[in-house]
Amino acid sequence: MSIARKLARKELIDMVPYQSARRLFASGNTPQGKIWLNANEASGNGNYQVNSDSINRYPDFQPASLLNAYSNYCDLSTDNILATRGADEGIELIIRTFCRAYQDSVLICPPTYGMYAISAENHGAGIIKVPLTAEMSLNLTDLTAQVGQAKVVFLCSPGNPTGNLLSKQDIEAALELFADTAIVVVDEAYIEFCPEQSVVYWLDKYPHLVILRTLSKAFALAGLRCGFTLASSEIITMLSKVIAPYPISAPVADIASKALTKLGLEQMNMRVQDTGVLRAQLSTWLAAQSWCSQVFASDANFVLFRCQNLELKDFIFDSLVAKGILIRDQSKQPNLANCLRISIGSEQELSLLQQTISNSFTTTAAPTMAKEN
Repeated sequence: MSIARKLARKELIDMVPYQSARRLFASGNTPQGKIWLNANEASGNGNYQVNSDSINRYPDFQPASLLNAYSNYCDLSTDNILATRGADEGIELIIRTFCRAYQDSVLICPPTYGMYAISAENHGAGIIKVPLTAEMSLNLTDLTAQVGQAKVVFLCSPGNPTGNLLSKQDIEAALELFADTAIVVVDEAYIEFCPEQSVVYWLDKYPHLVILRTLSKAFALAGLRCGFTLASSEIITMLSKVIAPYPISAPVADIASKALTKLGLEQMNMRVQDTGVLRAQLSTWLAAQSWCSQVFASDANFVLFRCQNLELKDFIFDSLVAKGILIRDQSKQPNLANCLRISIGSEQELSLLQQTISNSFTTTAAPTMAKEN
């Protein structure tokens, strides 16, 4: 037995890490030659320049320019904002701050973002699962039965991988249920695609509410790894005791601050509008295909759809991979049998995806029930 296996915590030895898009399909030094529609990234290239004048100095713990810029954007005091290395770091900080290893649990509502469970498992926290209903809404009856059993409750709206919003009424009901027993985290990674549905203005009303945000999606800065945790000043103070001493590098703060200027916000809003148009077109096309049995409603930058059967799902996925077009297989998630997810890339990328799928049915021996309309 190796020294690593001998000394590691036993639950980590056989644990499967989160299978990110890049772990599933490594890009090497460049993504050229592949069309990446599997990680909900924005298409195109950024045009930001890095200022390296102070690269020899440690950055501020929380760069003032970045906090002020995000404060102006979300209309919150800087006391209510913690900048993190993506929203993923916010997830880890919340679990490490409020859950005692091997004693406390988090609650998740699958199908949902995989990092909630992975981060909990890494920390030694238990995982309570209360699946969404068949309509992908919160199961308030089953949530009620878990009051007092979890220290942190994760809600994702718009959901990943489903794309749908949780109703504000249900979110508020969950906040009321766990008011005295748990931190309720609403992950708003995709909220720029439906900003009117944010619950950020509930922070004053619910001191146990925490909101996760990111610049990875609508702001097209996934490679920057910059996110924000929004909460009461008391919660932010607690999280600040756990976070690394220099979480945001100077170049990251510099670029992120520029993305939050008036010009950057205008570009983001244009990107959101374009994404909405392309998402609607893709959804309409998918719904017209005989091999597609369901297209899920989406308020994010991706579309989830269900194939008629397992063979068709694998056929479509493999046909795209063979042509260097990468989408995400979500069929192992609860209630998502035979489901695939397509990120909204550029118009040209989505057109090529549709052509590739259509051509695969005419040039390759396809499974039964595979003829297009």
